[in-house]
Amino acid sequence: MRLFILSALVHLLVALRLLPDLQMPPAIALAAWLAVSAVLAPMGMMARRFARPPRSDWLAAAGLFALGLFSSLFVLTLGRDLLLLAVFLLGVPAATLAEASARWVPLVAIGLSALGLLNTRRLARVKEVVVPIEGLPAALHGFTIAQITDLHVGPTIRGRHIRRIVERVNALDVDLVAITGDIVDGPVSELGPHVAPLAGLQSRHGSFFVTGNHEYYAGHVAWLAEVRRLGIRVLLNEHVVIEREGQRLVVAGVADYMAHHFEPSHRSDPHAALRGAPADAAARVLLAHQPRSSAAAERAGFDLQISGHTHGGQFFPWIFFVRLQQPFTAGLHRLGRLWVYVSRGTGYWGPPKRVAAPSEITRLRLVTA
Repeated sequence: MRLFILSALVHLLVALRLLPDLQMPPAIALAAWLAVSAVLAPMGMMARRFARPPRSDWLAAAGLFALGLFSSLFVLTLGRDLLLLAVFLLGVPAATLAEASARWVPLVAIGLSALGLLNTRRLARVKEVVVPIEGLPAALHGFTIAQITDLHVGPTIRGRHIRRIVERVNALDVDLVAITGDIVDGPVSELGPHVAPLAGLQSRHGSFFVTGNHEYYAGHVAWLAEVRRLGIRVLLNEHVVIEREGQRLVVAGVADYMAHHFEPSHRSDPHAALRGAPADAAARVLLAHQPRSSAAAERAGFDLQISGHTHGGQFFPWIFFVRLQQPFTAGLHRLGRLWVYVSRGTGYWGPPKRVAAPSEITRLRLVTA
């Protein structure tokens, strides 16, 4: 009930700021949409409480689209108010601007949401990233890792889309596949068949998985068992050693940064993940869902951390707010001697919307610095 009340209040705020400056036909249309959206958006977030699949999936898809549209509408309304305030303080007449901007705000919000929806329907493109590792021997020069992350299989991302992702990853012919968390937004009983295509991932050294925060929301015990059943190696504060021509590469993984709140034994620990690793390893790579694991990873002695979680902000204006929680938003960064690569994600979370933060399948190539 609190969620519905909050939704009603913020929708009412937008109505009060825009409707008085609109002529009657557009005002009626906007008022009707805001009334529907005030109910639909929170219902989309709690669809399983109101219906069973597949109806709950349809409700969730509609509600999440409404949420994404209202998100842009709300932010643009705030931006309009700031603009009108600045004009008022300058003593400039603002009647014409108020009327024109009241018309443009909903149109721009609709345009951004339509563009964002189109972007989510496209298959993630491959992003090539070269990571120079100091002292990397010739035997490991050119070692390739395909990263997929933040698939968020759920009401709007289904098995058909996952199969297309798997096909694109397999076409890369990489040495190793890294899945860095948040593959699902629901229980195994509903989403297991849609995640099953991940069993078809191919690489020379196998596929490895670390948990994200959403695995714990969705039932981590069942999902870890399911991921293992698919033939994917789970790394929970542990590592594997890959050998090539006598040279060794350590690939480690940690549980999600906040995992201990759900499962105390899963406290994320990069130092524990390296315990027992060969001291003469040529390079050490850490799979960690959240970029904020990087400080501990650098202290533990890793050369590269591969992360996701941020979605690159997913859509404007949230792309500018990720840094309030995470040290990095997207791309390749340096922290001391540690490289940190943060993917924008292969799927998306919540509203089917991506603007200025495209999804990606990442092909990382290790080279000698």
